[in-house]
Amino acid sequence: MPHALKVNGRLREVDASPDTPLLWVLRDHLDLTGTKYGCGLGICGACTIEIDGHAARACQVSLGDARGASITTIEGLSAQGDHPVQAAWLAEDVAQCGFCQPGMIMEAVCLLAARPGASDRDIDETLRDHVCRCGTYPRIRRAIHKAGQAK
Repeated sequence: MPHALKVNGRLREVDASPDTPLLWVLRDHLDLTGTKYGCGLGICGACTIEIDGHAARACQVSLGDARGASITTIEGLSAQGDHPVQAAWLAEDVAQCGFCQPGMIMEAVCLLAARPGASDRDIDETLRDHVCRCGTYPRIRRAIHKAGQAK
């Protein structure tokens, strides 16, 4: 039985079991591969998306639990990749390998929506469970401050 999901502002129908992790629905059924599979345990943050204005780990949310929610993935932030957080990421040259970046960007978007003037402590606390093996955390912090000032 198909399930209706609102993803990136569009109503989409998905034919999958309600217990399918949203990560796999996004990647395999809707071809939204910007949401990355990292650990599958909700630990690394690579699969972070926005659900009803809050950051969530897509590997830990089932299709059934997402019913009725508004979901935004990295692809849905802006058509041209010019969302203030994305623009700041580029301006600060944050990404190296880039694998963790979609999840971090989505987490930063949710943080700045709640606290546009987020402090270093707010940023560190919010991103503490995101794993960036390249270690670009100082640039990430600068980019979040820059995006917060741009709003």
